Amino acid sequence: MSRALDNARRTLAIEADAIRAAERSLDGAFERTTELILGSQGRVVVTGMGKSGLIGRKIAATLASTGTPAFFMHPAEGSHGDLGMVTRQDVVLAISSSGETQEVVALLPLLQRLKVPLVAMVGRLDSTLGSRSDAVLDISVETEACPMNLAPTASTTVTLALGDALAVALLEERGFTPEDFARFHPGGSLGKRLLLHIRDLMHTDDDIPRVPTTASMREALLEMTSKRLGMTAVEDGEGRLAGLITDGDLRRALDEEMDLLATTAGEAMTPDPHTIGPDELAARGLQFMEEKAINGLLVVDGDHCVVGALNMHDFLRAGVI
Repeated sequence: MSRALDNARRTLAIEADAIRAAERSLDGAFERTTELILGSQGRVVVTGMGKSGLIGRKIAATLASTGTPAFFMHPAEGSHGDLGMVTRQDVVLAISSSGETQEVVALLPLLQRLKVPLVAMVGRLDSTLGSRSDAVLDISVETEACPMNLAPTASTTVTLALGDALAVALLEERGFTPEDFARFHPGGSLGKRLLLHIRDLMHTDDDIPRVPTTASMREALLEMTSKRLGMTAVEDGEGRLAGLITDGDLRRALDEEMDLLATTAGEAMTPDPHTIGPDELAARGLQFMEEKAINGLLVVDGDHCVVGALNMHDFLRAGVI
């Protein structure tokens, strides 16, 4: 085994052990923290210096994206005006491994004057920060993964994991749903899968490929070529969907040396094709197409009239896939 690989495995083992130890040490302070945050009318203001600050930024982002309004405040900037962003309705989450970080400790009298609830994530419970907080979450570790036991490694991993645990506990208490998550992530793939509907993707009006049952197969071919969806709807005399002709149907017709001028669309079509409604979720449409092993789908209304059409490329362009 190479030295690098050995060191990597040792690091992961130390950090995994540290997280397991943190799980075993969870107590009423964690419950107290969730109660403070759930009982507040404001936001969670996360603060911390150095590596703790970097972890704090991620914790704030995770909280905000899972239903708990939060933002990060740099503690040094807090003492120079940014503390004005903190209100009495907020909860401050301060991170410091030593619990004595000068810039963080300097905020304590100001926060106490505002009567803002304070949660500390510290490695020393009896530190200045720990002793002056309303709830204290223990992020102490037996040893850092750094061979000199100096660089924050296992401790920052534990802090990050504990922040995730807090975010998950809060989202569960709030009844946060996948739909809520999607609303906070409209640009992500999950958001698109949960927010986009078939009507948002489908081709409409003159972009829908359609021919009457009396049209020739040549006319159907021209319609499919011009609309570029690899299919065309076939409609009866009342404008309702009667069937579907796809690229595959055309290939079979050519293999069978069918007369494209003499054969009508009604004779060559597949009757009663798979369809979907415009108000279905796009994700459901994609799942339906995958289940049926089809590349195109017609969209119909309550009267079985074609109101749209789409294929796999439309899902790809929308980012649903």
